[in-house]
Amino acid sequence: MTSDEVPERWTVKNGRREQIEKFLVDLIQRKDVSRIHDRRVLFLLWSLRQLSHLYSGVMHLRDFLYRKGILRHHTLGCQVISIGNLTVGGTGKTPVVEVFARTLQQKGRKVAILSRGYKKEEPPLLQRLTAKLLLQEKHTPPRVVSDGKTLLLDSAMGGDEPYMLASNLTDVAVLVDKDRVKSGRYAISRLGCDTLILDDGLQYLYMKHRVEIVLVDSRNPFGNGYVLPRGILRESIDNLRKADYIFITKCNGVDNSSLKAVIRRFNSKAEMIECRHQPRYLVNISTTVRKDLDFLKGLKAVAVSGIAAPDGFESTLESLGVQLASRIRYADHHRYTQQQIIEAINKAKVDGAQAILTTEKDAVRFPRLDRMDVPVYFLRVDIELLSGTEDFHACISRICFQ
Repeated sequence: MTSDEVPERWTVKNGRREQIEKFLVDLIQRKDVSRIHDRRVLFLLWSLRQLSHLYSGVMHLRDFLYRKGILRHHTLGCQVISIGNLTVGGTGKTPVVEVFARTLQQKGRKVAILSRGYKKEEPPLLQRLTAKLLLQEKHTPPRVVSDGKTLLLDSAMGGDEPYMLASNLTDVAVLVDKDRVKSGRYAISRLGCDTLILDDGLQYLYMKHRVEIVLVDSRNPFGNGYVLPRGILRESIDNLRKADYIFITKCNGVDNSSLKAVIRRFNSKAEMIECRHQPRYLVNISTTVRKDLDFLKGLKAVAVSGIAAPDGFESTLESLGVQLASRIRYADHHRYTQQQIIEAINKAKVDGAQAILTTEKDAVRFPRLDRMDVPVYFLRVDIELLSGTEDFHACISRICFQ
């Protein structure tokens, strides 16, 4: 198997599971497979295509059963705003959830964010199976990362994104549970919430959505067009028809006319809003001291990330004037060990780097060290609307006054 026949290898020593995950993610995102000649890889791709057709059929059947009322949506008697995407990871959903939650809270709504808490720390398998068999799951309360006043759980127990949202938002509750109907009821009855934001909710049909917001990554909107596991789509592109509002994310001055034309083929009514993820400042993860972005001009640094789309993060750093000495990448949601941070610090020292730079989502997974021979900063990023600002405010008004 030559270097042309498989995706580029992992840049750091990961566990076997992460190596396999990275290999498969790189492989399924490939659009051009003409240069692959290894029969094992070609057979794997063929198998993934067959599974993709099967998965697509199951998702269409599931959607049909909900539309016809054979499977029942649950309504909770309050505003439910779903923010989700068609693809797996990398659309920049968390900052969009944050801006919606903050704006709605400022408009007087009592907001709760409901998340599954992907890759949060789970009880032992035997305990989970016992709870399922004894029907205890429905009576186990959801994990409350924040009640709107106090941060109650760390990123390990609550999950990366929920913890990050809870850290950045005041007077907004954040709850995690696989059963988001249960966590929604808890937020209403125990925390007095009247507006629920369903984080990553497009595929969560068990709860009825009042407003459907779908995110589309302008740089890689639909991958290679296949659904999982051959591509990155969670469901067919034609399900864009569900959207009331479509956020085209990660726009950087590129003309999105052709992408908008594709979207309009599947949804002729949804308002489209273009936005970009705008860097704001740096935060030292040890001291919490902020630095302006000017600090990055000419800075020699090592980038460390465990996210779905590391290229975008690294490109942003370079656009801000950073000279990247090394790029250390881990799998999405990777939970760092002290040894891995020490190795990154040692790598930075060998490279003559002045700092280690990471994302805010990664920073919540960094273990604390007694000493940092090289400072570590995360880049704070939020959403800036480029077009469709009036539509965004109309959406907020629709939620607040409906």
